[in-house]
Amino acid sequence: MLREELGEELSAEDAIVLGLPRGGVPVAFEVARALRLPLDVFVVRKLGVPGQEELAMGAIASGGVVVTQPDVIGVYHIGQETIDAVAARERVEIERREAAYRNGRPPAMVHGRTVILVDDGLATGSTMKAAARALRPLARRVLIAVPVAAHGTCEELRAEADRVICLEAPERFHAVGEFYHNFDQITDAEVRTLLAQARDPSHGPRAA
Repeated sequence: MLREELGEELSAEDAIVLGLPRGGVPVAFEVARALRLPLDVFVVRKLGVPGQEELAMGAIASGGVVVTQPDVIGVYHIGQETIDAVAARERVEIERREAAYRNGRPPAMVHGRTVILVDDGLATGSTMKAAARALRPLARRVLIAVPVAAHGTCEELRAEADRVICLEAPERFHAVGEFYHNFDQITDAEVRTLLAQARDPSHGPRAA
């Protein structure tokens, strides 16, 4: 369990759990509840290859940090203009989601805090890499915690964070969904509901 892996070292720290929407938020909610830590979201969007949007050529994080996958860009001969155009479109979606999830509330303060970035799983790791790079200049420490990740991705991310926890990191990895019995898409409404529950002190997590 992620709670056992994270628990003791965070007991005396000013820490916050940030879920990557949408799929990472239910996992982050459970981590925050178990550790009795505040919960918020950190919005990151995959940059999909035009015509094959499920294939990541990179990612963009809230705040504008962009990371790319040079191997994918090279294989598909993707030019900088295309990358910039996709990033601009996803930047608009980031702004929409932040407005939808927070209902006018400002983002949680991360300066000087230990940030635990949580997702439901990692294939290429582009979105998590973008999130970590955006937050490392601000946070005291950045920890990455996921239930499952491709082995190579888990190892690569160790250069991006102070600690990386992948409960499962199989060599043979096809998709995150194969490790879940139920991998239905999470809606914006469900994200808002979980964030609202996290702000209820009787439910476990503290307000961010």
